[in-house]
Amino acid sequence: MTVNSIGVVGAGQMGNGIAHVMALAGYDVVLNDISEDALTRAITLIERNMDRQVSREKITQAERDAAMSRITTTQDLPQVAKTDLIIEAATEQEAIKQKIFDSLLPHLDPHTILTSNTSSISITRLASRTDRPEKFMGFHFMNPVPVMQLVELIRGIATDKETYETCLGVVEKLGKTAASAEDFPAFIVNRILMPMINEAVYTLYEGVGNVNSIDQSMKLGANHPMGPLELADFIGLDTCLAIMNVLHDGLADTKYRPCPLLTKYVEAGWLGRKTQRGFYDYRGETPVPTR
Repeated sequence: MTVNSIGVVGAGQMGNGIAHVMALAGYDVVLNDISEDALTRAITLIERNMDRQVSREKITQAERDAAMSRITTTQDLPQVAKTDLIIEAATEQEAIKQKIFDSLLPHLDPHTILTSNTSSISITRLASRTDRPEKFMGFHFMNPVPVMQLVELIRGIATDKETYETCLGVVEKLGKTAASAEDFPAFIVNRILMPMINEAVYTLYEGVGNVNSIDQSMKLGANHPMGPLELADFIGLDTCLAIMNVLHDGLADTKYRPCPLLTKYVEAGWLGRKTQRGFYDYRGETPVPTR
């Protein structure tokens, strides 16, 4: 199947990045969100990020202008349904994702492929509620999308070969690398990454180290570009907690039990960079550890 148009549902941190790379790769993009403000912010951010790419000579001004002209925005979900491939990039809550797919179904063309950018939720379960489980799969980008080279492709139990190969072709056209993952909780990247972050929070919770010493230890001792607590703030502590809960519930293993301190931060609304406070306080000129 040939893909010419891409629908992106959700204009947040992941959705705007997906729209950015798809438009640069030559696809016509329809970007949807329930919030007009979110769509305005997304377009502003995409323009700023593309301008940065122009200044660094990663792309030309003409490529930037052509890409921006390929992106249209809408609050009307049925308009997204007329694209060839839809990528749902809403918040990491299964009920919200299911509601989006339920709303899309009556308006879809027969050939349209449905995908989710979920970082942990069962693709098979999401697909089973649609009329096309064979044309449904996981299309999981890493954050920030324009920078990170990996895309996880996750087949549900019913996903057919043509759907997988079509999505693989899109990843290759983006100039990114696909990793095929089986449909088990959190797939590959987050199955490995999130327990490490959770263990770092336990290390803080138990007083083994403070925020600074934990992050410095992993940056200088394991050569990680970001410490695990800094990375958790970047991802969003609510997202980290949601993925740990998916792992804990889906695999029934106590080693995936979310740290109570992670839960406490989320209950406080300290979700990381997006709320200006998490394991670091970002309200000043430089981030300051909160513990």
